[in-house]
Amino acid sequence: MASITIRNFDAELKERLRMRAARCGHSMEEEARIILRQALGGVTGPELLKKTQELFGEEHGAELELPGKHDNRAIRALDG
Repeated sequence: MASITIRNFDAELKERLRMRAARCGHSMEEEARIILRQALGGVTGPELLKKTQELFGEEHGAELELPGKHDNRAIRALDG
């Protein structure tokens, strides 16, 4: 495991972290790890693909009609 040191951590922010950790029953270090995981973790790679397919796969999709090709000049002329 890696470790980091955070310098210039103001007293108010430290107290807020301490209070949040206490409410959740964690140490300040664990609470900081949780916050960093939530902020930076996210879902990526194969896990993101799997989650996307679960949420929006064929069984959850909708059939949409694709628009035809337009003559952009004619549309611009109508706009004004």
